[in-house]
Amino acid sequence: MSDQKAWIGIENGTVIEGRSVGAPGETTGDIVFNTAMTGYQEILTDPSYTGQVVIMTYPMMGNYGVVEEDDESSKGWAEGFIMKEMASLHSNHRATSSLGDWLKAQGIVAIDGVDTRRLTRMTREEGSLRCVISTTDSDPASLVAKAKAAASTDGRDLASLVTCEKPYTWTKGYDATYPTQIPINEKERFRCVAIDLGAKHNILRSLHHCGFDTTVVPCHTSAADILALDPQAVFLSNGPGDPAAVKSTIQTVTDLVGKLPIFGICLGHQILSIVLGAETEKMPFGHHGANHPVRDITTGKVEITSQNHSFAVVPGSLPDDLELTHINLNDDTVEGMRHKIHPIFSVQYHPEAAPGPLDSSHLFQRFYDLVAGTLAKG
Repeated sequence: MSDQKAWIGIENGTVIEGRSVGAPGETTGDIVFNTAMTGYQEILTDPSYTGQVVIMTYPMMGNYGVVEEDDESSKGWAEGFIMKEMASLHSNHRATSSLGDWLKAQGIVAIDGVDTRRLTRMTREEGSLRCVISTTDSDPASLVAKAKAAASTDGRDLASLVTCEKPYTWTKGYDATYPTQIPINEKERFRCVAIDLGAKHNILRSLHHCGFDTTVVPCHTSAADILALDPQAVFLSNGPGDPAAVKSTIQTVTDLVGKLPIFGICLGHQILSIVLGAETEKMPFGHHGANHPVRDITTGKVEITSQNHSFAVVPGSLPDDLELTHINLNDDTVEGMRHKIHPIFSVQYHPEAAPGPLDSSHLFQRFYDLVAGTLAKG
């Protein structure tokens, strides 16, 4: 493993030296910390991390390598990767690459040998700070200046950077190597259009597995073009950036409300909230991890959830026709809602669980049942 040095510069004036373990070069973004102990590959290939540099709080990464078929999208999207230690060896019969080789191939600048606990505490206390990671610049003043000049995720429509280029049909279910999360639905299948704001593969697998024939469309697709596909349901995916900035999708969803059942997660949940009259805001340091406790108010059950978002619905901003259905037990933030009249519901977290627990995978079945009930009513 290389002994090349790398440096982190943070807008608050902090500069840290470590070891370069990814691609050479320089990168900037908002610092976020992820509390998952495993799943680094799914995290790095989640389009929701566009614009963000990820700190892993668990001390060792890379010990099971990288498995190509476990990618959650076509590439790595995180702007940078910060670890306490990256394993020099990996042990996994399915591995197709080491984490270090994969990071280099993906062009992701990464650093280890860093006090990630210190950085995590800093982020919790000061909020999501901008940073730079560089393998070429060691000058403290220069690094801090670059961090201060870096673009944050505020006000940016990042979904347009990660969405698909043209519509396509998703036909893949779970294969023999992937753990079954929900029973295979062999009943009637429904036509669903998924608006791609940064969709992960396992979301599309889950929809397919649950009984949907899904056509994925770019986030700028109009309501008229979606309706021309004759769908029976619409799904809004996860994605990066500020929901208020995704103007084209906000307009599309506005035009679809009341016409079809809609299910949204993560960024899709935030966009639905804006369309239906609520407000969103940037969180101090967001929710990023696979261990967030959420209570389903409608059932009383607590689920451990996988989350990745820096924006959230403002508590108390839901209008009268929206019902709060889920809350985060760590900080009481809004985790889910449903419309009292229209067949619409959404959650802030990731029910597809890649990475993460399987507690919330039943929500895809809830969506199927909502669509079936709506069609039955005519």
